[in-house]
Amino acid sequence: MESTSGNDEAQGTSFTTVAQLRPDTLHHNLQVKVVEVRPVHNRGGRSSGSARMSECVVGDESGTVVLTATGEQVAMAQVGRYVILRDAKVDMFKGSLRLKVDKWGTVEVANDLGFQPNVDFNMSLVEYELVSISAITANQAPAAPAEMAAPPIVAA
Repeated sequence: MESTSGNDEAQGTSFTTVAQLRPDTLHHNLQVKVVEVRPVHNRGGRSSGSARMSECVVGDESGTVVLTATGEQVAMAQVGRYVILRDAKVDMFKGSLRLKVDKWGTVEVANDLGFQPNVDFNMSLVEYELVSISAITANQAPAAPAEMAAPPIVAA
């Protein structure tokens, strides 16, 4: 378990806020606090003593989001703990956002970062719908702007 002192900003790491997360995006670095942890039980018949996957509500001052923690990440995700997520990605699950740190990213325990998460705005409760662009353009063809219109034909 790695611990950081909070001097990442001095080292040039840029952090994203929870409110800036968008569906199917990658390479997010976040500083969050764990608000809630719910173990997810495997249906595959493996009867290990500890859950190898948990859904954790994590957040910062801008809002909260569900983090799917797996493997060693489960032990790091304890309620009240500050963690730094590096190279996290946003996955979609049943139309809602889920944050995940896969094998390319890291989860690090951080010292007290001095903020309380905004639990009133949960990004995972916002429902997204996949809309086909071709269906939109077939029903509503936008008018071309004046500068894009073809020049008038002048007879000579």
